[in-house]
Amino acid sequence: MPRSEAHVKTDRPQRYAKQLAAHLGRKVESNWDEETGLGSVVFSMGTATLTAEPGVLHLAVEGEAENLGNLEGVVGRHLVRFGAKDELVAEWHRDNGEPGSVQRNEDETPEHTPGTGA
Repeated sequence: MPRSEAHVKTDRPQRYAKQLAAHLGRKVESNWDEETGLGSVVFSMGTATLTAEPGVLHLAVEGEAENLGNLEGVVGRHLVRFGAKDELVAEWHRDNGEPGSVQRNEDETPEHTPGTGA
């Protein structure tokens, strides 16, 4: 089954993995094990695995090739939104060598800069 992975640098991988599993678990099957630092999410179009290690949260999604982008997006967007203060970035790499998607927290409106009229 086609696979895509992202390795997200963070000082709080366990916290974000737990939050991601709990949030997504409201709509789909998910689990998180605090002791092992492992979790999973089962979507209708594929699965996601979450692995927390010191300094990094490893994400992997598996599904049919046409669904990888959607899986990357769902998992990545939620994680980045939860970690907005930490400026998390999920950059996906597919096992077939194709580039995956990238999710990062980008402000939709630019900040006002005093004295510039902007």
